[in-house]
Amino acid sequence: MTVGERIKIARESAQMSQDELAKRLGYKDRSSISKIEKAPDDNIAMVLVRKIADILNCSPMYLMGWDEQEDEYYLNDNTRKIAQEIFDNKELGLLFDAAKDAAPEDLQTVHTMLMALKSKEGT
Repeated sequence: MTVGERIKIARESAQMSQDELAKRLGYKDRSSISKIEKAPDDNIAMVLVRKIADILNCSPMYLMGWDEQEDEYYLNDNTRKIAQEIFDNKELGLLFDAAKDAAPEDLQTVHTMLMALKSKEGT
């Protein structure tokens, strides 16, 4: 998948038209966005990729295709599943950005402790 194709997917996911993205980037019309979405990877400047990523609320790494191997990030499948559960809980997810080689039981222990601490806040 090209950078342009990923930009199109991110734009559509953000429910944004080519016209709106063009306007937010300072272009006169959507033709520039159409060209970007069809361009070969080597024709899109990194500065532009960063601006588009900011507008579409995604990472430049995603648009560049550098994190497509998301499912292979964790070395252990059980670790991946537990980390995903933690990540889905937005209050806890930020803590585990670098947990790729943690043992599943270690992540589960930390998760249990954090949930216990969180439940104490409510009492």
